[in-house]
Amino acid sequence: MKKILILLGPNLNMVGVREKGIYGEESADSIQNQIISCAEKNSFEAEIFQSNHEGDLIDKIHSAKDNNFCGVVINAGALTHYSYALRDAIACVKIPFIEVHMSNIHAREEFRHTSVIAPVCAGQIAGFGKLSYFLAINALKDLI
Repeated sequence: MKKILILLGPNLNMVGVREKGIYGEESADSIQNQIISCAEKNSFEAEIFQSNHEGDLIDKIHSAKDNNFCGVVINAGALTHYSYALRDAIACVKIPFIEVHMSNIHAREEFRHTSVIAPVCAGQIAGFGKLSYFLAINALKDLI
């Protein structure tokens, strides 16, 4: 079974607790369990890694190819908008990345409209809540 990595950035462990009007009331654990299920239904083994620390996410990206991941779904949270280090890490690893956001970043504050990681990702999916992750998994299936 092919392996995919689901990377979750800062504050995504607080989904269901923070800004419920934007992210909903469902817990991060519940959504992560559904992501694993969706991956399995698409013949993937998924590993989920969440960190509030940029360096930890970069280290995980660097190790993705060595750990036989064939693709990555990444919700970098606020790091999406300013982390050139994260962008460069993604560019180093020659496997497909799909950028994901639960909220529609283009309908929110202006600083969220720009993604510095989008140019090195295969695509971006935003605004569909937890379904954004499921859509990204389906996209990876087609890319791989």
